[in-house]
Amino acid sequence: MIAPLCVPAFETATEIRHGFFTREGGVSAPPFASLNCSLASSDAQDKVQENLRRVAQVMGVAEGNLLFAKQVHSASCLVVEEPWRIEARPEVDALVTKQRGLALGILTADCAPVLFVDPHAQVIGAAHAGWRGAVGGALENTVAKMEKLGARRDGIHAAIGPCIGAESYEVDEAFAAPFAPDERENFFKGAARAGHLMFDLPAYVKARLEAMGLASVAPSPADTCAEEKRFFSHRRGTLRGSPEEGRMLSCIALVG
Repeated sequence: MIAPLCVPAFETATEIRHGFFTREGGVSAPPFASLNCSLASSDAQDKVQENLRRVAQVMGVAEGNLLFAKQVHSASCLVVEEPWRIEARPEVDALVTKQRGLALGILTADCAPVLFVDPHAQVIGAAHAGWRGAVGGALENTVAKMEKLGARRDGIHAAIGPCIGAESYEVDEAFAAPFAPDERENFFKGAARAGHLMFDLPAYVKARLEAMGLASVAPSPADTCAEEKRFFSHRRGTLRGSPEEGRMLSCIALVG
């Protein structure tokens, strides 16, 4: 049975349905066991389609209304007016809508999925916040597009889903170059290996969201790399020499 993780900040609005789905509750075989939602993986496509059907059922939307993009680690955000065919997925990393019955989804396996809602304006959003997208402004672009649909940033609640934690995200020193000096000071610390650092992605994403003056920002304490039973992790697979991992889906929809 699928049991998505939910964030209390969103639960006051009964017309908002959301979930950070784990790797559990699907039909895929190892190494994609079991709720792999990635169409780009070498997993059997019929298995992925069944997993997506199960997610759509939990979200309370038609299977064709479960929407996610071809994510390219960009800062691009798209306003969604209507469903698209799976083979015609747009190449963007964030989606917003005010259309009812559409579930906006983000695929991750270490990057941070961020779900947004302004319950008063009835506007929702979903963003893929890997480090490139976060540095490039994906979160800010999502909020800006929501505002164009009538949302107010001081009325927007954001929830950060499970992603790689600070104790698992080792990078080389060159990785920190695109970050501002204060960001390098606040979100990086020394690693055991010389010439390497530990990066705190969830704290970085949280700080960028809080800087926009949103109504609330709710982070998840989960570490996708460290919690193998619950989450897929690209980093964990890479460290083991088997980088192809499944992808988890995080979704939000206006229902009713």
